[in-house]
Amino acid sequence: MLNDWLASECLAAWVDMRHPECPDLTLLSVLEDEQPHLMPNPQPFDGYIEQPVRVSATALIHYQRSRYSVPAELAHQVISLRVYPWELVLVAEGEEVARHRRSFERYQTVYDWQHYVGVLQRKPGALRNGAPFSEMPERLKTLQRHLLRHEGGDRVMAQVLAAVVSEGLEPVLVAVELALESGNSRRRKPITTQPDEGESAPEKTDLSTDA
Repeated sequence: MLNDWLASECLAAWVDMRHPECPDLTLLSVLEDEQPHLMPNPQPFDGYIEQPVRVSATALIHYQRSRYSVPAELAHQVISLRVYPWELVLVAEGEEVARHRRSFERYQTVYDWQHYVGVLQRKPGALRNGAPFSEMPERLKTLQRHLLRHEGGDRVMAQVLAAVVSEGLEPVLVAVELALESGNSRRRKPITTQPDEGESAPEKTDLSTDA
């Protein structure tokens, strides 16, 4: 960041720069003497521009000729958009529901594929032509290619992605990688994530495409 670079350059320069009122001292030495007497720095100002936005039927909001996704269950609702210099934050009922890096190009659509996982529980076939899911991690896309070759594969993939919501992304990615390495994605065996110590075993997701 520019501010971090500027601060480091100033500190480096102050090592040799003389204080204008105390030429026997450098700027850095004066700063070090003053720091114990300075007041604590308050919390940085949370500066943003806020405006209401309506979520489209496809769970997108529009800002400056580009579109950004929000959780699909917010479709048709009016939520709050907070515009920061480098990112956009979406808030519904006082809770953050989405955060995106701000695009300064026009006519872009910025997806978070996890916003659409709930849709798959009702329409698993959306995986086949769903633009948001092209943003998934490569391991999930590899599994998707394996599963969609078979009847019922879209339903199984929807179950795997639902596990991301309940278990978290990283445990699912590890389980998927192990399944791919062992060929589990082509046999009737379940994919599971390991529970933490003291927790009950998580529900299994069957990767079989025989059903």
